[in-house]
Order: sequence, then C-alpha cells, then structure tokens
Amino acid sequence: MALQLLRPLARAGVAALRLGAAEAAAAARGVPRNSPLLQVARDYARPVQKKKQEIPSHLDDLPPTMLKKCYAMLPVADKVDDVVRRMLSLEMATQREKVKIKKEQLADKVRNTPNDTGSTEVQVAYLTAKIRTLQEHLHFHPKDKSNKRCMLMALDHRRKLLKNLRNSRYDVFENTCKQLGIEYVAPPQYRRRATKRWIVKKALCKRVFQEVQKLKAAGKLKQRPKCQGRSRAGRATAAQKQNRETPA
Repeated sequence: MALQLLRPLARAGVAALRLGAAEAAAAARGVPRNSPLLQVARDYARPVQKKKQEIPSHLDDLPPTMLKKCYAMLPVADKVDDVVRRMLSLEMATQREKVKIKKEQLADKVRNTPNDTGSTEVQVAYLTAKIRTLQEHLHFHPKDKSNKRCMLMALDHRRKLLKNLRNSRYDVFENTCKQLGIEYVAPPQYRRRATKRWIVKKALCKRVFQEVQKLKAAGKLKQRPKCQGRSRAGRATAAQKQNRETPA
C-alpha cells in the first residue's frame, strides 16, 4: 500500500528533475524561456486534469427560436425582422430566462386552471425546475457550498409538500410525480434520534438565514426612491397639513 502511494510522488519528482535539467540546459545554450520546446517539457511535468463528464440538461428541449417569456404574448413580436427576433428569442437568452420558461412548462402539466400559481402541485413544479438547475450547476462546481445549501433547502421543501399531498390527495400526488418525473421515496419508519449538537446547528442555520434575509430586505428598501418609500402615516400627515394650509 505504501509503495502504491509513493509511486506517483516519485514520478512527479522525476518529471520535475527532468524539467529543471531541460531548463538549465536551455539556459546554457541561450534558448529563451518562452521557447516551444520548453513549453512542451512544462506541459509534460504538469498533472493531467480530468474533464467533467457532460450530462444532459433539462433545458435542452427548449427550442432556440422560442421567444422569451416577456415577449411571447406581444403581437408586435411577429412583425419584427429576423435580427430583432433572434435577440428576443432564447438563442440570446440567459439561463435564468430559460429556467423561467421551464418552470411554466412544468407547471402547465399539473395546474388545474390557467391562473393557478399557488397550489401545491404548481409549487412542486417550480421547485423541481430549481432543483434540476442547481444539480447541473453542482455537477461542474461541487465546491459551491451556497448553491448546495439552496438545493438541500429546496429538496426539503419539496419533500414536505409531496408528503402533505400524498396524505390528503393521493390521486393528485401520483399524477404530479408522473408528469414531473419525480421518484418519491417514503421516509423511514424509524429515524435516528436527534442529538443536541444537531438541533443547535439547525437552529443556528435558520437564524443565520433569517438575518441574511433581513439584511437583503433592508438593502432593497434603501434602493427605493423616497417618494415610494414614504409610509402611510407620513402621507396622511402631509395630506392633513395641506388641508390646513388650503383656505376655506
């Protein structure tokens, strides 16, 4: 076992010695450091980086000629020329805009009415699109702890929604899982006892998340203009003052 661990180190040391010897010999002959021969030697000494395996994206089925969500319902979009239509289509769209369209496509499969945006089935569809997007991102960036935490929170939320739907309306639960391609796994009958350390850590994570949301909300309020940020009491006081100054 020890020999197997030492072999890569020995090979790396031999490669480094060869590279040092090649650079020393090239310097003695007056060869510049940016020579292509030295570059080949440097590339030989570097470790080989394995490329991540490509995985199919859930956004591949969106046609590039489809218009963005904000321009799809405009009748003027059909009368523009090809260049402008390409700019308004998904060919020039960002991933966030594509995910919005994907969310609506998944929600259309399970919603009851055209204006249904808050039912349990629609919420599950929105969370499914978000989870699949984060899974693709974490496949190429596994050390992104923030997005990994967001994905785990979305998974937990979707699991609770599916559990409530399974207990209340089982036929709707089966149809939702079938249409969205979700494989629901029931929780185990016996769970591990929650330790004090785990409870404290979960409470700390919740407190940190709440404080971050408060800071974000405060930042959004500061960005609003003063006329929109005036409170109801301030508007009432200004109206009373104006009535007093107006002559009878």
